[in-house]
Amino acid sequence: MTTRDNSWVLITGASSGFGEEFARQYAAQGHPLILVARRLDRLQRLDEALRRQFRIEVVVEQVDLSSAEEVIQLHQRLRERGIAIDILINNAGHGLHGPFLDAQLDASLAMVQLDVASLTAVTHVFAQDMRTRGRGKILLVASLLASLGVQNYAVYAAAKAYVLRLGEALHRELKPDGITVTTLCPGMSDTGFATAAHQQLTPALKQLLMQPAPVVRAGIRALQAGRISVVPGWANKATVIFIRATPRWLHQAVISRIING
Repeated sequence: MTTRDNSWVLITGASSGFGEEFARQYAAQGHPLILVARRLDRLQRLDEALRRQFRIEVVVEQVDLSSAEEVIQLHQRLRERGIAIDILINNAGHGLHGPFLDAQLDASLAMVQLDVASLTAVTHVFAQDMRTRGRGKILLVASLLASLGVQNYAVYAAAKAYVLRLGEALHRELKPDGITVTTLCPGMSDTGFATAAHQQLTPALKQLLMQPAPVVRAGIRALQAGRISVVPGWANKATVIFIRATPRWLHQAVISRIING
């Protein structure tokens, strides 16, 4: 039997990848869920599966998170229903692999809008309510690439660096308000990210590929423990140590070779 936990969890980018896995793991804990994404058909299938398996309450919200206006409207709809978000999983985002100048400018700017501006808007809107109540938890999903600039992932790495620094600052800034902010920094994972980003996985990356379940589990545990950030997987932890212990020219060259071949 699923143990009931009445605290609401809002998950952005819930239609696939990490978002879908966060939904499954929080559903297994008995939480009612708000599933947010653009792809309504996938959200509805996940909704049906989670209700059937875990018998929890699920609210599906089709939202284009790249629009700040739609973020505000989402917040207003939930308030009108009397739903207070206790846990926010700010997961929505996407990457784009390839030379900076070969990408369409609109595509790069759209990625910045979703990965940076929209994440900021969602965090700001729902953290306001958490501060009023004096409690809440926020998980920001960044990336291992937040630790360095990476050839052919220039804009994505820069966007995730913003997410990591925002999370680090808010961890301390919002703690007196009873709000825990944790940043999850996964490495390459089997979520379909590489395909969506138009990246061919190198043999080295295939060896480092993690499944979504342990990554999400690490994020949930870190958030529950009140940690400032977490890098899941021993290989990814070793990579961070390597980055911190070596000059930029060296670790950027090595990581670029691993990612780009």
